[in-house]
Amino acid sequence: MMFPLVRDLAAAGVPVAVTCRVLGFTKQAFYKWAAAPISQRDWEEAHLLNAAIDVHADDPEFGHRFIADELAAAGYRASERRVWRLCSQQQIFSATQRKGRKNHKKPGPPVCDDLLARDFTATRSNQKWLVDITEHRTGEGKLYLCAIKDVFSNRIVGYAIDSRMKSRLAVAALHDAVSRRGGLSQVAGCIVHSDRGSQFRSRKFQRALKGYKLAGSMGRVGAAGDNAAMESFFSTLQKNVLNRQSWATRDQLRARIIHWIEATYHRRRRQRRLGKLTPVEYETVHKDAVALAA
Repeated sequence: MMFPLVRDLAAAGVPVAVTCRVLGFTKQAFYKWAAAPISQRDWEEAHLLNAAIDVHADDPEFGHRFIADELAAAGYRASERRVWRLCSQQQIFSATQRKGRKNHKKPGPPVCDDLLARDFTATRSNQKWLVDITEHRTGEGKLYLCAIKDVFSNRIVGYAIDSRMKSRLAVAALHDAVSRRGGLSQVAGCIVHSDRGSQFRSRKFQRALKGYKLAGSMGRVGAAGDNAAMESFFSTLQKNVLNRQSWATRDQLRARIIHWIEATYHRRRRQRRLGKLTPVEYETVHKDAVALAA
């Protein structure tokens, strides 16, 4: 809309008639707008749209239905159709793609540089973490697991499980990892590497990284090798737990995943890269070595 420009130029001394003639509309149209420049509905929709943009920025996988739910929870009164119309006008769509539909959207731009460059080695704990999300079907629907692995010992230092793949899933896993590893003083400066998933590009996750003074890192588009060490963990989980049987409920699968990570993967599964030690044994040995050296 060019009417605000006419008003600004008039305040600077440019005649309204001249500006309207140059821009191609009548003085009457401008004065009609000037009498009521913003309707109450326009004002409400502007605030509603800003709120919808904030919700989508925090959870880019949200479509208009989830956005409408979040707006209602925040106290906004708007029908789902109204939210759909505003989202459509502003091209606010879910970052995930439904089966059978091709929107040819590319993954979003990285919000962090690739600080690992496929160097999956570390000289100490809490130097490099890898994070990713996997999913599996149950009789009640999908269950999502976000896990964080320490490159030094291959230990899963934090994880979160939920029925919805929202940014809060990744944030919860990060909170869990920081808590388990001793808090901010122990993890500050650690590199946290992920792919370009919307959960990791979300403002919530990026704020959490900065809050804990962690260094975000992201791989390239379509380059699975950029997070290969994390993919190998999910492959092992798939073979040993997820694909071993069908799961009737989410709680059943959740309990099995937690038991396998804590009891089997951490304490019984020996890894050649760790000198045939388990992740817990490997960390214990190196902690003792550091203590003796000190």
